[in-house]
Parts: sequence; C-alpha cells; structure tokens
Amino acid sequence: MSLRANRNFLVALPAMAAMASLTGLIASPAHGQELPSLINVIDYTKLLPLLPEAPAGWTADKPNGSTTDVGGFKLTNVHRDYRKGEGDNVPTTAISILDSAANPDYVEATTTAWKFTTTSTEGYSKSVNLDGHDGFETFENEGKHGTLWLMVAKRYFLQIETQGQDPAALQEWAKRVDIKKLATIK
Repeated sequence: MSLRANRNFLVALPAMAAMASLTGLIASPAHGQELPSLINVIDYTKLLPLLPEAPAGWTADKPNGSTTDVGGFKLTNVHRDYRKGEGDNVPTTAISILDSAANPDYVEATTTAWKFTTTSTEGYSKSVNLDGHDGFETFENEGKHGTLWLMVAKRYFLQIETQGQDPAALQEWAKRVDIKKLATIK
C-alpha cells in the first residue's frame, strides 16, 4: 500500500466508523441497554481553546467546531488552519481534535492498525509515541506533506497535517497543543 493510500485510508476511518454505526454494521446494545459513552461526548466549546494561536510569522483562521447528533451517534470535532505567508505554495498546518468517546471499538481498531512502519523513496509511515500518547505519522517527500495522529485519553484523536514543511514540524506543532489538559477534559 502506498503512503498516499495509507494516509487516505487513515483519514477516511472516522467517516467509515460513523457510516458503519449509522448503517448498523456496529452492533447495537440490547433493547433497553444504555450507551453512556454516547451521552458523554464533549461539547465542542470545551475543545476550541486547545487549538493554539499562530506562532510568530504565521496566521491562523478562526477555530471552528461542532457537536453533532445523528440518530443517537454523537460526534464532536474542532479544527483550525494555519498559514505562513501568502500565496498558493506557502507552508500550511491544520489541527483537528475529534472526540471518539461514542465508539470505543473504533478507537481500539484504529490504534491497533497503527502498529507498523514503512519507509520508501516516497516517504514513510510509522508508529510514534509522544509524551506517552500512541500515534501514527506519515510523510510524503513530494510536496512535503505530513500527518500525525495521536490518541489522547483513549478518546481524543489529535490530528496535525502539514504541507511544505519538514517532518519534524509535525511533532513541533503537536507540542503547541496542551495535550495534558486535553487528557483531563471529560
């Protein structure tokens, strides 16, 4: 599987999990059984402050977020885009946080899929651990496109996506997010 295919597959995982849940592919509890995790997704307003301000020399869009309930399947997501300079080919970064408390099986399946390393002339895909948080990092040499996913507190997916930057920028951006605070939000 190529790096682009790996990255596209991992990016598509949240959408696939949502669709699987909505179409009944993920088992539902017995009638009358409660799903407390569905009740406990965090409102997006609690996660927005964790999206960092732009570093020196960069600009940031206004952060955005949402908490959605689609037939009992709740999802919270926040996002912010960053740019260094003007024009089409300037370095960019996007930071997203997804609360996946509604689907612990999805969390387990995704983090299990992160347990491999591939290196080629095109770039790499590898498991990482940042300050005790398991993750997965990909980098494509062409276009200098990188993505880092971290699992925080067995519920939050932190995603950093960079364009036009070196691979080290992925973890530098991740360190701008207060991951310790994120881990305490419930």
